[in-house]
Amino acid sequence: MDTEQVKNGMLSIGWAQANITPDMHVMLAGQHHARISEGIKDPVTATALAIEAADASGAADAVVMVSCDLVTISDELRDAVRARVQSALADFDADKLFMGATHTHAAPDARLMTYGKAARSVTDPDRVVDEEQAENLEKIGAWLKIGQDVMNPADYLDFAAGKIADAVCTAWAQREPSAIAYGMGQAVVGRNRRLHYQNGASIMYGSPATANFSYVEGYEDHTVQAMMTYNRAGKLTGIVVNVPCPSQVTENIFLVSADYWHDTRVELRRRFGDDIFILPQCAPAGDQSPHVLIGRRAEERMWRLKGRENDQNAPRSEIAKRIADAISDMIPYVEKEKDASPTLSHTTCLLELPRRMISEKDVAAALEEARPHKETFTRLVHEIEQNPEIRSKPRWYLDLTRAHRLMERGKNVQKRFALQQSSPNMPIEIHVIRLGEIAFATNPFELYLDYGIRIQELSRATQTFQIQKAGNSGTYLPSQRSVASGGYGSVPASTDIGPEGGDILVQWTVDTINKKFSDS
Repeated sequence: MDTEQVKNGMLSIGWAQANITPDMHVMLAGQHHARISEGIKDPVTATALAIEAADASGAADAVVMVSCDLVTISDELRDAVRARVQSALADFDADKLFMGATHTHAAPDARLMTYGKAARSVTDPDRVVDEEQAENLEKIGAWLKIGQDVMNPADYLDFAAGKIADAVCTAWAQREPSAIAYGMGQAVVGRNRRLHYQNGASIMYGSPATANFSYVEGYEDHTVQAMMTYNRAGKLTGIVVNVPCPSQVTENIFLVSADYWHDTRVELRRRFGDDIFILPQCAPAGDQSPHVLIGRRAEERMWRLKGRENDQNAPRSEIAKRIADAISDMIPYVEKEKDASPTLSHTTCLLELPRRMISEKDVAAALEEARPHKETFTRLVHEIEQNPEIRSKPRWYLDLTRAHRLMERGKNVQKRFALQQSSPNMPIEIHVIRLGEIAFATNPFELYLDYGIRIQELSRATQTFQIQKAGNSGTYLPSQRSVASGGYGSVPASTDIGPEGGDILVQWTVDTINKKFSDS
């Protein structure tokens, strides 16, 4: 790409996709119990979009967005990709690369540290490594060793990092004069998954079919945001699709899967061409899910009438159709306003957020909650030692690893209580991009929708694409009302940062976006 063309305001875009599906069994991420993959339902991929353009002053800026069919983007994976990209591309600053996860619960685990630990990366010697995890850090990550022949998280991370870096380099090398168009539609994908009861408590995935059910705790956002890219000939080359919902329809399976994003890619390519790229983004959705809690009986009846009551893929294909319908509806209109010379401005920051302060009472409650799981774990270990043949049974490790993980939750709260004494703040990496009249903003959390809506409505951009799960914290960042109501996703064991930090995140993001639009 001619640098002078970029300086003169021309938009330059390149796309690439990598298959990051492993060729052996892996540890799947997304549940409290371990799951060893037993096959491949559909491929998991990484899609890279390279963008270069000039800002208002004429100075060139650039960004590379990557979307991965993973549960989250660990700092270790991000750092490994950046290191490879930086060594391969002399004309691109790898710090201008960010990665987001679709938050599928059926993808290989690429985390070397459990959530909430002090360490953030094994590639940086200046970062503290938790001593208890140090011995096995590079091999098992968050998981208990269960003696299975699987690709461990460290090896999968190395495999995936190489594939993703190659895609980034390819996207950068294939930049060409391009234009963008953008729009918004509606599709029911995510629903609030926290139900509130008359006793003042909220439960994630609670049942509404009880006498004390009161209301659904929070808002639901059915917005589908999309940015289309076009080459010099006006041909559609790719679509960025932003939806506030994790990809977790078939989240409990023992197969590698991209969940509904696989079906969505298939459907969009059926409609717009097999050669287009699809880059999915999960917007703030910490309290959202594709599962139906309200009206489930009517929903199940409709699947029966359609002859799909036993079709596990039915909800996935329906979501894919809804998203594709929304995009199909908007494209004929937004194509009327293609922009080949949008302003590009990229800011990244390590933002210090105050940790959610844990009290001694919180520690005692967490340890008490973990106590029966410790008892279960001890009993199961004894049974396996006395009866080694148990290991030959299918999925013998499920109860053992679940008990271990829930036992560890109590210990982790205790460790975080100690950590907050010496390290009351937690740095998180955030990116904010202006591209024409739209903005992109990242965060590393399972961010409750309340925060996302505030950012969206306070932003001066015409549309604001937010990307969660773009970093290693990975924990929930709950709203104030959710903290007051308790339950999984809002208790100390589920969170690193509380509502105070959420407010700071919102304010910094909004201020940074609006500063980029202050001269417009």
